[in-house]
Amino acid sequence: MQITRRDFAIGTLALSASAVIVGYSGLDFVRPARAQDPSPAELMKPGPLGEMILGDEKAPVTIIEYASMTCPHCASFHETTYPELKKRYIDTGKVRFIFREFPLDQLAAAGFMLARCSAQDAAKGGDPAAGAGKYFAMVETLFAQQKDWVVQRPLQPLLAIAKQAGFSEQAFNECLKNQQVLEGIEEVRQRAAQKLNVQSTPTFFVNGKLVRGAMTIEEIDKQVASNLKG
Repeated sequence: MQITRRDFAIGTLALSASAVIVGYSGLDFVRPARAQDPSPAELMKPGPLGEMILGDEKAPVTIIEYASMTCPHCASFHETTYPELKKRYIDTGKVRFIFREFPLDQLAAAGFMLARCSAQDAAKGGDPAAGAGKYFAMVETLFAQQKDWVVQRPLQPLLAIAKQAGFSEQAFNECLKNQQVLEGIEEVRQRAAQKLNVQSTPTFFVNGKLVRGAMTIEEIDKQVASNLKG
């Protein structure tokens, strides 16, 4: 999904008017001169908030997804293809799945912030796996209910979703004003655009190979099979 002026306007009007996110710079992409797969060291460098990972760290195939919470193609992938990807490959130890934030507008950034705050709260007891579980649960919920909150007045539907996930209204408001979380998400997006040639969502890296667009499970089967053979 390529960012459009309409998408950005929705996020700007809905969020900045309510002073929910302060100072989101977004969308100033600086693309690399050459389109090529990045080095493994460059690709695997984690962001300041840490990686969100599912699967065996020793899995032979690593799939990295860059997504935006307001991207309908990303939502469709997570509703239709991702469950089968998880069942066939992540849960069986063949794929290590890394999910990274690439918000295309302020509203998408807000969704990611809620997921990150949810993860941070769950990991306070010293269990990173609990944090990742909460993060992915929030991401999947936001994708599943995308049509409800990607609207002109998103705050109330977002708050309703957050409350279902255990947020109080105070925690919700504090999260969306957390500049450290916002800057961490923005750093991941900026680096992906500038260093890794990510230009749209979803974008995947399969063992370092860049794949643009939402893959079907059949396409994932081929990607995984070719890497397992290698």
